Amino acid sequence: MRIIGEKLNGFIPEMGRAIETRDAEYVCSWARAQSEAGADYLDVCASGAQRGEEDALLWLIDLVQKEVDTPISIDTPDAFLMEKAMRMLKSPGMVNSVSLEGGAADRMFPQIRDRGFSCIALLMDGGVPKTVEGRIAAFEKTMECAEKYGIDHDKVYVDPLVTALGTIPESAAVFIETCREIRKRDAHVHVVGGVSNVSFGLPARRHINRAFVTMAMGAGMDCAICDPTDRDMMGIICAADALLGNDEMCAEYLQAYRQGKL
Repeated sequence: MRIIGEKLNGFIPEMGRAIETRDAEYVCSWARAQSEAGADYLDVCASGAQRGEEDALLWLIDLVQKEVDTPISIDTPDAFLMEKAMRMLKSPGMVNSVSLEGGAADRMFPQIRDRGFSCIALLMDGGVPKTVEGRIAAFEKTMECAEKYGIDHDKVYVDPLVTALGTIPESAAVFIETCREIRKRDAHVHVVGGVSNVSFGLPARRHINRAFVTMAMGAGMDCAICDPTDRDMMGIICAADALLGNDEMCAEYLQAYRQGKL
């Protein structure tokens, strides 16, 4: 299971204030904590910054990559800013995100290929499809586009789109069934989800999040956007990986236990 750390995000109130005030120590403390907890990527998002997203995002990227070596996932809807940020990275990272909307995939896939980046591909095509069939149709079109530009399937992290259970009762079921259908079609592409999205607006969100991540892993999700410093969440992910046969002889589970991460 791969983990994308979610905490360097300006939409989180405390982090948003740190970005606005350029509180480098607060940002670095979360970069270190997530890196030390075993995150494979650190998502860096400055959307919504009152002083301007571009300055904030470039400041964040410069700060984080000086502090830790964990690869960065650049999180912005601005294609021009994404291109500028990609050139800043010292080593290949991740583009969060591309989709079929507005020709974004056609624009970004050649740069992703040439720079050796990975990418999160949102299953959107004329909006978010409401059904499993609609999301699979978007998946097939997205992968056709990736193949057209020579993108290796293992560089693509398909996001079937986690929506809030509290407002869309079928949210989790559609996501999970889409994961299963993707796995039937492609064993090499990755499947990613923003775990906490499913519980938005509900009380005691941790219970929903932890149940969801286990079910989604069983359906084929192999990457989660979540808080790697949440020991209970990481323990459940490690245990699920072992139970699903993805952790030979429980080696990673045992290593995490010995390192005090569980």
